[in-house]
Amino acid sequence: MTEKTAPPAPDYSFETAAHAKGFLRIAGVDEVGRGPLCGPVTAAAVVLDPENIPVGLNDSKKLSAKKREALYDLIFETADVCIAHATVEEIDELNILRASHLAMERAVAGLATPPDHLLIDGNMTPRGITLSNETIIKGDARSVSISAASIVAKICRDRIMVDLAQQFPGYGWETNAGYPSKSHKEALVKLGVTPHHRRSFKPVHNILYQQKNVTS
Repeated sequence: MTEKTAPPAPDYSFETAAHAKGFLRIAGVDEVGRGPLCGPVTAAAVVLDPENIPVGLNDSKKLSAKKREALYDLIFETADVCIAHATVEEIDELNILRASHLAMERAVAGLATPPDHLLIDGNMTPRGITLSNETIIKGDARSVSISAASIVAKICRDRIMVDLAQQFPGYGWETNAGYPSKSHKEALVKLGVTPHHRRSFKPVHNILYQQKNVTS
């Protein structure tokens, strides 16, 4: 029987390679919230201090909520961070991919000191980004800068959804963060579509279409 080894934790090797090319300020960029039926899409850009990198950084999905919260505070204490969003209206107008890229562009632009190189999670560079950059597939599990961005983006967006859940109870946003869980989809049918739902997303669009047919 072969023993399963845990995948390697993200490290600073992408950043080290960029430093070797002469780049000084390297930002990790990631987004969260492409899949939910409601709420904004949220992105973060993080420039870590190479001398003070929080221990335990990893893909936010692999961390417990308690660990994410602790790292969130540490990242803000030690790094240059900007979080930005694209709204539900922008998602419906542009499409979710372009909106998530817009949130990334805003996060990079909002950093206190401009970076000179970006490490971007995924395989596409947002078209509004003109800085030197490289895309890294599964970057949140490979680069600590992208891990840090994934953590702060997730915590921030989760908190937004908890706040919205107080205003629109019954959809379970405080636990499902707007993702299409069974209970969320059932609530959509029972309670209807809120102003925070993405009308361009199929489950929401279908309910609106059905309601329109019923009332017309």
